[in-house]
Amino acid sequence: MPSSPTPPYPQTPRGTVRETLFGETIADPYRWLENDVRTDPQVRDWVTVQSKLAADYLSTLPGRAAIERRMKTLWDYERFGLPERAGKRIFYQRNTGLQNQSPLYVQEGAAGTPRLLIDPNAWAKDGATALAEWKASDDGKRLVYAVQDGGTDWRTLKVLDVATGAVQSDDVQWAKFTGLAWAKDGAGFFYSRFPAPEGGATFQSLNLNQAVWYHAIGTPQSADRQMFATPDRPKLNHVAEVTEDGRWLLVRSSEGTDARFELTLIDLAAPKAAPRTLVRGLENSWALVGSVGQTFYFLTDLAAPRQRIVAIDVEAATPTPREIVPEGEAKLEEATIAGDRLVLSYLRDAKSEVRLATLDGRAAGTVALPGIGTVMLGEGTHADPTLFYSYGSYAVPTSIHTLDAATGRDSVFRAPKVAFDPAAFTVEQRFYASKDGTRVPMFVIRRKDATGPAPTILYGYGGFDISLTPGFSPAVLQWVEMGGTYVVANLRGGGEYGNAWHDGGRLANKQNVFDDCIAAAEYLVAQGIASKDGLALSGRSNGGLLVGAVVNQRPDLFAAAIPGVGVMDMLRFDRFTAGRYWVDDYGDPSKEADFRVLRAYSPYHNIRAGKAYPAIMVATADTDDRVVPGHSFKYAAALQAADIGDKPHLIRIETRAGHGSGKPTDKVIEEYADLWAFVAKWTGLKVPE
Repeated sequence: MPSSPTPPYPQTPRGTVRETLFGETIADPYRWLENDVRTDPQVRDWVTVQSKLAADYLSTLPGRAAIERRMKTLWDYERFGLPERAGKRIFYQRNTGLQNQSPLYVQEGAAGTPRLLIDPNAWAKDGATALAEWKASDDGKRLVYAVQDGGTDWRTLKVLDVATGAVQSDDVQWAKFTGLAWAKDGAGFFYSRFPAPEGGATFQSLNLNQAVWYHAIGTPQSADRQMFATPDRPKLNHVAEVTEDGRWLLVRSSEGTDARFELTLIDLAAPKAAPRTLVRGLENSWALVGSVGQTFYFLTDLAAPRQRIVAIDVEAATPTPREIVPEGEAKLEEATIAGDRLVLSYLRDAKSEVRLATLDGRAAGTVALPGIGTVMLGEGTHADPTLFYSYGSYAVPTSIHTLDAATGRDSVFRAPKVAFDPAAFTVEQRFYASKDGTRVPMFVIRRKDATGPAPTILYGYGGFDISLTPGFSPAVLQWVEMGGTYVVANLRGGGEYGNAWHDGGRLANKQNVFDDCIAAAEYLVAQGIASKDGLALSGRSNGGLLVGAVVNQRPDLFAAAIPGVGVMDMLRFDRFTAGRYWVDDYGDPSKEADFRVLRAYSPYHNIRAGKAYPAIMVATADTDDRVVPGHSFKYAAALQAADIGDKPHLIRIETRAGHGSGKPTDKVIEEYADLWAFVAKWTGLKVPE
């Protein structure tokens, strides 16, 4: 692909910050770009200039307007969220297609008429205020819901009367990373919050001292009762849930991103009862599957790296796990109770399988799925054998199913109609060898009539025990519809094969993730899937780090790269908001052994002058308080200052948006139109005008 003149980059002032860390002097000339764009005029001016530079360049790309038009058509299909039953009512979110936010509906039973309950599209002119988490009381009479403004992780909690739709006076601030759980009588709910940030550091200060609170309906937040806190261990997070019978409050505590929990039990039938530790030590994953009286069923990796089901009698003198469903060859990803059955969702080579078992662990059948896809289970109860689940794949939009676990009967509750023929596309799973011989899976999505190499986007993540499974995206379908190929590689560091797969790609093993990605790129070209000089690398968040690190190590492999909301400064990530949690996956920069590993691959610190880099479009957002935008700002400034060739190295900065959740549909479409037009130009994909 022939190059074009480098855009005239603005001069980014270089500071003089230099630090000596473990005997090495580290320059950080763009430290000032870590400052909040809302409060620092210099950062705000830099953002303004960089945004104009990117917008001007993007406006010149051929076919960009056509991409956006077609994407709007593909995005204009009815979408449904997983429903929740409460009393005789069913609640679920539904988007007619191009609504910026998905409204919440309620209906009386399966045959009832849907009624609009909450429409967040009326909350902000720019559509950037979203309905986040929500939970109905057990009787379905009240609903607590979270408001997310501009993409931030902070939440404001509100309550409404379901019968009338009237919003109550309740207003709860500073909730974040919270669960929502109603008391059995519906008189109040449990939630988690942090202390209010000090000194205008709302979007940058570290998150410490989270506690679980109880809010009684109709009272001010100042009257909320603290249920559980650990002031002697300020780094712990606490999320609470109430058992089906309403007796127990179960608090799950963690310190980082690893699924390593302590469990604390509070007897709600004895108001003055002291919290009681059920599981001590941050050693294993514990997820409550359901409860039948004093028997709690858990999904855990205790003595089972691919997870199993155990039961604990919580009123026993010494509560001890008892195996119900043993670990298998496939990873047990999700589980719930529906009536007298366990519904078990497994991952086999990153694809879903669903099995049924009795409460004592005997096999009770399987659920037939349409093909290669992903299942998400709704929340079941011991009182009802039916539950909702969702199914979707790369070429099949998500549908909602109702499963009767007692009979195995499966029916479609809601299914969308789309403006394309799913049969026109193919999804193929392949396996390739990484640098050390590890067998790694990938999904290849193409048009059925595709022949020969094609411009290809390779997407990866590789971290935090997160599995990349088949899921529908109109943006992906459009890239493929235009004649491109889209590939998702299941790199180590994810959760596709359990703990060993995760451990193989984190901490001192993080280089394995980059090696897996590089091997994937080489395989795609060698196999004639990706065209030579027509391969692009994409990833977001930890995947943005992946893109930055891999491009530094092998810039020759890629024609374009689009790192989104990435963690780019691996020596300072733990200084901001949720960054301290990530030491579980990355290591601690204040420890020399970890520092050496992090320094070796940190994207900001390892840009290789004198090498020809691909075209790069960095993407971030001004309200990202998960991975603060300073990461991307510093990385983009360093790219522009380096001698790395004449392809463009730009940054796209979204306003009134965050790490991704809650982003309005129109902004999502605009971003993908920009990115696809950019990648198409540099990979040689011909875009229809």
